[in-house]
Amino acid sequence: QVQLVESGGGLVQAGGSLSLSCVTSGSTLSLGVAGWYRQAPGKQRELVADITRGGNSNYADSVKGRFTISRDNAKNTVYLQMHSLKPEDTAVYYCKGFVGFRDYWGQGTQVTVSS
Repeated sequence: QVQLVESGGGLVQAGGSLSLSCVTSGSTLSLGVAGWYRQAPGKQRELVADITRGGNSNYADSVKGRFTISRDNAKNTVYLQMHSLKPEDTAVYYCKGFVGFRDYWGQGTQVTVSS
């Protein structure tokens, strides 16, 4: 059974940094397009950034220049480095990855940025 497991969330002060990881397991198939999404209380889930196997990435305007998505294909792992964090970045961050014939979601990790 395919699983995506996020780690690295936590509490940080505004202006600080955090790094998230998402590890894929349970399949011999390679991880395809993968991305990070977030959902703040009372808001819809939104795309933060995504990346293809070849390394082409796409970012939400709100995080451009502050967040960097990367991946290690050999480890089926996707990363999100977050810098200059703002209180409005507070949300549950979810990893999504395409494996085989469908997308899978992780369980989410909480990121809280205090002012």
